[in-house]
Amino acid sequence: MTSPSQPGFVRVRGARENNLRDVDVDVPRDSIVAFTGVSGSGKSSLAFGTIFAEAQRRFFESVAPYARRLIAQGHTPHVDEITGLPPAVALQQRRGAPSSRSTVGTLTTLSNSTRMLYSRAGSYPADAPKRLESDSFSPNTAAGACPRCHGLGVAHEVTEKSAVLDPSLSIRDGAITAWPGAWQGKNLRDVVAGLGYDIDVPWRDLPRADRDWILFTDEQPVVEVTPQRDRVAKPYKGRFWSATSYIMHTLADSKSEPQRNRALQFVETGPCTLCGGSGLTRAALAVTFAGHTIADLNALPLEALADALRPTTRLTAASAAVSSKASGETTEVAVTITTDLVARIDVLVGLGLGYLSLGRATPTLSPGEMQRLRIATQLRSGLFGVIYVLDEPSAGLHPADAEPLIEVLQQLKAAGNSVFVVEHNMDVVRRADWIVDVGPGAGSGGGSVLYSGPVDGLEGVDASVTRPFLFGDADAPAVERPPRQAGGWLKLRDITKHNLRGVDVDVPLGVLTAVTGVSGSGKSTLVGHVLAGIKDDGAERDSTGSDQVDRIVQVDQKAIGRTPRSNLATYTGLFDAVRSTFAATAEARRRGFDAGRFSFNVAGGRCETCLGEGFVSVELLFLPGSYAPCPTCDGSRYNAETLEVTHNGKNIAEVLRLTVDAAAEFLADVPAAARSLETLRQVGLGYLRLGQPATELSGGEAQRIKLATELQRARRGHTLYLLDEPTTGLHPADIRLLVEQLNGLVDAGNTVVVVEHEMDVVASADWVIDMGPGGGDSGGTLVVAGEPRVVADHDTSRTAPYLAVAIAPDRRVV
Repeated sequence: MTSPSQPGFVRVRGARENNLRDVDVDVPRDSIVAFTGVSGSGKSSLAFGTIFAEAQRRFFESVAPYARRLIAQGHTPHVDEITGLPPAVALQQRRGAPSSRSTVGTLTTLSNSTRMLYSRAGSYPADAPKRLESDSFSPNTAAGACPRCHGLGVAHEVTEKSAVLDPSLSIRDGAITAWPGAWQGKNLRDVVAGLGYDIDVPWRDLPRADRDWILFTDEQPVVEVTPQRDRVAKPYKGRFWSATSYIMHTLADSKSEPQRNRALQFVETGPCTLCGGSGLTRAALAVTFAGHTIADLNALPLEALADALRPTTRLTAASAAVSSKASGETTEVAVTITTDLVARIDVLVGLGLGYLSLGRATPTLSPGEMQRLRIATQLRSGLFGVIYVLDEPSAGLHPADAEPLIEVLQQLKAAGNSVFVVEHNMDVVRRADWIVDVGPGAGSGGGSVLYSGPVDGLEGVDASVTRPFLFGDADAPAVERPPRQAGGWLKLRDITKHNLRGVDVDVPLGVLTAVTGVSGSGKSTLVGHVLAGIKDDGAERDSTGSDQVDRIVQVDQKAIGRTPRSNLATYTGLFDAVRSTFAATAEARRRGFDAGRFSFNVAGGRCETCLGEGFVSVELLFLPGSYAPCPTCDGSRYNAETLEVTHNGKNIAEVLRLTVDAAAEFLADVPAAARSLETLRQVGLGYLRLGQPATELSGGEAQRIKLATELQRARRGHTLYLLDEPTTGLHPADIRLLVEQLNGLVDAGNTVVVVEHEMDVVASADWVIDMGPGGGDSGGTLVVAGEPRVVADHDTSRTAPYLAVAIAPDRRVV
């Protein structure tokens, strides 16, 4: 390991975060540093859990205590000392917050500039009373939100078709199905009769004006009603509710979930008809710039948006006019704002995100897209002397898009910053100035720094698992396999969804198919939406061959649980076997403990102080609230009596703290658990702890847990497995393990389709479907389909040159 004496290094001494083994390492500043190693080796614990966490802790110490308590803070890392540490910014793989109001525009702050552009330089209607403030162009403010849909762009509306299911019925016979049943419905019928309407003629024979008033009016007249159901009953005062008023009142105010669900049956949900789905007021939509409303501008792909604004940036000071109430498009203000917008958008386009629009909701973005948006925002921030810590910035990137990413990282470095990247992409690693390789294995088999120095120096470190992949001498299996032949075909015709427009695609059955293409080319739409829905009733597409598929399993990267109570053991079901094993011990039987006693989620065996959480919240007056291990159970989650029961010398809490690798040995005599643990190891997750909370798992880890859960089931065959970038977060050595499992599924008579950017995986597939040629409006078509060699020889495919490298000189199976 290199230990430089000259200044300009971050020096870490005694790092013990997670599985790090008292690590000492020196990392240069003002450089691009790649942290490498197999999944679970400890590289993220060093880069994020130690270096960034300590930088963040030091920053928060400089903040006033009262302000500090309002900030969500990280943990204090387990490390003896870190010197030479500047401020740090972390850009991690995170999914967007589940809010339809968060968009690409709000995330990048580009929306702030576009709103100012329309406020100060837009073309207003001649009868506009005054210029609008910038808030009036945001659907997230009271001034700008459409009054009907409240800025969401989607409205629940009652229509005659949704409220009256059978217009041949009269009101007396229940024509208005949106009204409540029982007494309330009869009351409204009597009120309508008291108002003078005919309740005995078929609904469709009532005059249009009468029907519209009964269904849609906001009026609520009160009339004296003589109940028609009981002639001796006394008259009473009855209030009228239209069908719309009743349904909207129920949706807004009812505390009864069944009533709300019933009300939803009588509304049509779709783009708001008042604002056209934009979420904005009509006043805002009346203002234009370059012939576009702000809603039009938000819907344009970023590349097209830059082109629409670019003519304004070319105006000279001499040609700029003084702003008028009607228009300010040729003013200096317009030139200034559009110049800044175009410069910021060009960075995003350069990162391969030109297909996104400002209005794209962030929950629909991949973690890789989210991170690249943050990188672009930081590039324009102008910070100097900062360490940027990035978590796999190449995740979700086609090889063609990796080069612009590397250029952006170089720009961050050139601006006087340090760039630390946790990375598995060897093309990115080769372009780094320095490499810190952690390992050699995962979990308890890792946690050591094998090498820290210039990239080419790693070639002499035999213990490194990264070395053979970085320098091109990884031993591939000697036996080559010709592509398997399809046992049938799924023929999709005239696919029109998102950016797919009238596409025809044939998907082979009984083989491994890789779907490729640049970001935004339509891969995920084809696999995650179209193929996933081929067996749905009323699917909006033509397809043949779906009868040859018994079931469809979509293995996505969504979290396996939303709370720390959900973990790897509970999700896979192996915890049931573990609890049953403890319940079968002599001590458990003597005490009368059943399997439920060993669950931390129910009363009985759990610690009642923390209710099985393992930690308690500590509120401090002038400092931020924090969490600490439960003082009663010391973080074990269980009460003392439960922990007294052991299996092979370990109690239930100690078993949950085992890694998958360690548990596979410890629970070898429990067949149901052993089978689950072996499949988890086969997909490269041997380093995870059994009780590791779902909230701590990456999207790639969650996806592989789902795959392992599926693998441990009986192999029935005729299943279509759909996976979206299953290699995300995997070291090349782990990718080989994963592909072996996918091939095992195929050999068992199933079909596997993966969206993939990793060319070694694509080269080992039986069939390749390449989408593109570009992203967004420039994509959405089938470029080429065939065996990997066929696709590699294609003239216009952007995937072809990278695939050709992966299969040369001989096609090998990874």
